[in-house]
Amino acid sequence: MGQKTHPFGFRVGITEAHKSRWFAPKALFGELLVEDYQIRRFIDKRLNRTPPFAAVSDIHIERTREELTVVIKTARPGIVVGPKGAEIERLSNDLQVLTHRKVVVKIIEIGNPDIDARLLAETIAEQLKKRANYRRVLKQRAESAMNSGAKGIKILLSGRLGGAEMSRNLDIRLGSIPLSTLQANVDYACVHSFTTSGAVGVKVWVFKGMFSATQDENQSNAAGARARARGRR
Repeated sequence: MGQKTHPFGFRVGITEAHKSRWFAPKALFGELLVEDYQIRRFIDKRLNRTPPFAAVSDIHIERTREELTVVIKTARPGIVVGPKGAEIERLSNDLQVLTHRKVVVKIIEIGNPDIDARLLAETIAEQLKKRANYRRVLKQRAESAMNSGAKGIKILLSGRLGGAEMSRNLDIRLGSIPLSTLQANVDYACVHSFTTSGAVGVKVWVFKGMFSATQDENQSNAAGARARARGRR
């Protein structure tokens, strides 16, 4: 039996804030939960799966009585906003039709996409789909992340690598990944690459350093990050 803990779930409420920030009575909770899932799926399909790809890493949802706020973290904000804000306006209108609520869309730019676990995993999955050499892809992505400021990185591939008859695992580790340290800022993502020989799982762990008072202050000033959990002193 595997006894692995999700790095994000392990830190929620201590050093990480929830990705959906709202409260609802018991009768309404299920409906809003499904709505959150539909919003995330809609945005992912529109901005990540169809060209031009906007490299969306994360989607946070906040609700009040009056409106629904969707915070999109992306490495290419210009594509999401569009010329003169046309694309973001169209996205807001489509989300209003989907949810039947007033929707406000906010954009947060990812300053360093090379150490974002989700974007790294998506890039590797896309290269595997194009039949790139998986060993070279792993080495290049890991070294690129370390050169971009990551303190440690681990990438794990699992499946029929290179079209082999029997599935297997391959991983690469550089630097340190303190998974049990709550104060450690460990970014994690799991993505599936659907190749011609079958599905290959791509897992990425990126250690970005320890949470500090300065980081907490900077992130709390960012749009949509006001509910961030505080680290233990």
